[in-house]
Amino acid sequence: MNLGGGSITSAELAGIVHGLQLTWEAGIRKVILQTDSTTALSLIDSATPHHSHYSQVAAIRRWLQRDWQVRPQHVYREANVVVDFLANRGHSLSVGIHRVTALDSSLAYWLYHDSIGVQTPRLIIV
Repeated sequence: MNLGGGSITSAELAGIVHGLQLTWEAGIRKVILQTDSTTALSLIDSATPHHSHYSQVAAIRRWLQRDWQVRPQHVYREANVVVDFLANRGHSLSVGIHRVTALDSSLAYWLYHDSIGVQTPRLIIV
């Protein structure tokens, strides 16, 4: 997806809305919703109607109230390199939502690494 601009938080929330919609339409009813944005997860739990991202949060909350099991959880970006790869690729696409219909070699590379559990180290300074 290419939103054409906006904040990182808005992009994360838009991705969650569209991901939930695609998942519902695919008939999947047990979902682990992973995001690397602790801000997005916090907003889903606590945003009030006066928050600038409330319309997106309200849409997510409506999806979560449907008859299915969705478990939101935080993951580091390195835990899902495929999503990170696709998000970065979205910057080069025209504005709008795009579906991947063919597996190219660069996407296949990251899918393979994800499938065999390759771990990317992350330095956390405390």
